[in-house]
Amino acid sequence: MDSYVALDLETTGLNPKYARILEVGAVKIKKGKVIGTYDKIVNAKTYLSQQIVDLTGITEDMMQSGEDIENVIVELIDFCEDDILLGHNIQFDYSFVKKAAANHKMGFEKEAIDTLKLARKFLPELEKRSLEYLCEYYKIEHVNKHRAYYDALAASDLYKILSEQFYKGNEDAFNPFSLSYQVKREGPITPKQKLYLRDLIKYHNIAIAVQIDSLTKNEASRMIDGIILKHGRIF
Repeated sequence: MDSYVALDLETTGLNPKYARILEVGAVKIKKGKVIGTYDKIVNAKTYLSQQIVDLTGITEDMMQSGEDIENVIVELIDFCEDDILLGHNIQFDYSFVKKAAANHKMGFEKEAIDTLKLARKFLPELEKRSLEYLCEYYKIEHVNKHRAYYDALAASDLYKILSEQFYKGNEDAFNPFSLSYQVKREGPITPKQKLYLRDLIKYHNIAIAVQIDSLTKNEASRMIDGIILKHGRIF
């Protein structure tokens, strides 16, 4: 396969149920050549842990200057068109995009090729099969590690090498497969939830890591329950 969109995300955590997209990087490949790129930092409207800052190099100021996920998700879906996706552990990235798309009343049904699955199948003897390790193993230039665009580009380069090395005689392993992630649209926080959550925060004199207006209804409900469980109700 020589035409696809290589996709990678940086996120604020590992679980799409709780974490948010922080950066999107994509590279459009046609007939083996790069014909388009997409690279955006997203204002996740939450606190960035020092671990994420150290890993990605994306600072709080950089995030605050990023774009809203509403705009980014529309642009990304338009960029991907009907192309097959490619990525290293692509299910992870897909789950975050699918959730964001669903929350903004958009569909995102895709087929994909996963370089991690290919590496696990054809390179079982390796100590690790992370993108960083495989790039070192194959001497792939991989600058700005853990930045979305550069990781997407590295995954594309890795795929080309794996194809050259293992495709012949293993054609079925390189067939795209359908991605699946079950998610329901989460509506925005309700005015009643906003009022009660702000009262809870003020009453217990606590700080939260996320902007209240950016919460979904489900996120707000979980946060309210968590605060009540830890600090108690308002009396």
